[in-house]
Amino acid sequence: MNPEPKPHRAGFVSIIGKPNVGKSTLMNALVGERLSIVTSKAQTTRHRILGILNGEDFQLIYSDTPGIIQPKYELHNAMMSFVYSSLEDADVVLFVTDIYEKHDEEPVVERLRKMVDTPIILLVNKIDQAEQADVEAKLAYWKEQLPNATEVLPISALNAFGTDNVLRLVLDRLPLHPPYYPKDELTDKPERFFAAEMVREKIFKLYKKEIPYSCEVVIEEFKEEETIIRIRGIIYVERSSQKGIIIGQGGEALKKVGTWAREEMEKFFLKKVFLELHVKVNENWRTDPKALSRFGYQ
Repeated sequence: MNPEPKPHRAGFVSIIGKPNVGKSTLMNALVGERLSIVTSKAQTTRHRILGILNGEDFQLIYSDTPGIIQPKYELHNAMMSFVYSSLEDADVVLFVTDIYEKHDEEPVVERLRKMVDTPIILLVNKIDQAEQADVEAKLAYWKEQLPNATEVLPISALNAFGTDNVLRLVLDRLPLHPPYYPKDELTDKPERFFAAEMVREKIFKLYKKEIPYSCEVVIEEFKEEETIIRIRGIIYVERSSQKGIIIGQGGEALKKVGTWAREEMEKFFLKKVFLELHVKVNENWRTDPKALSRFGYQ
């Protein structure tokens, strides 16, 4: 007789929190792949990105979401809609804060307090940057602020400290369910999306102030041949003056973005990449519903 198959667990795990608390670093650590871009600047994640972790008897579908902010224009509204839609279908919520943050009296905490039927695991990140007494005080603070959290844990996503505990706690709380996605899938996003994100990440790392936030990247061509992938991307900015900054003197700045992004893509796709980048102006795209729809935000 064949042994009984193991019960299979599957579910959606929403990773939410303010900008720069380490949500993307955490998801990359939990999935074991670099799916979300990570920079030192806030608000780098704009979309809801699924990272799928498969095991013999489980499938964990993590949602990395934009950082929670007070919206100032249409792009922010679209980003916040990704956050709240991820909460609506979550089987488990990972609420990420860090050793420096206070979230009291904020709408998201109020919303989490009312989620009595969904397990909430609160993670205090970046504990490697704090004294033990400060960590213990922060854990106590959050236990008081969010009493319905099933667990409050200290972690360091960057150093993968405590992430094994997170995985175990999430698995224990997943419902019995067959897999939602094929077991060989890693994410719900196409290759073009990740190519665009790698370009956008390099823009965040190379340029200062408002420039990275005014840019959107669209991959217009992605041709995979036997030995090379040919990619053509457009960097959209809001004003002509920004176009000049992105390109730089003699095209040097744009060339640097292209070189850095190409090197990243070759590691990710495990194939030689030819990358061609152009810069175009789409005036005030962050407040234009039509542009946002075209860029995949609605």
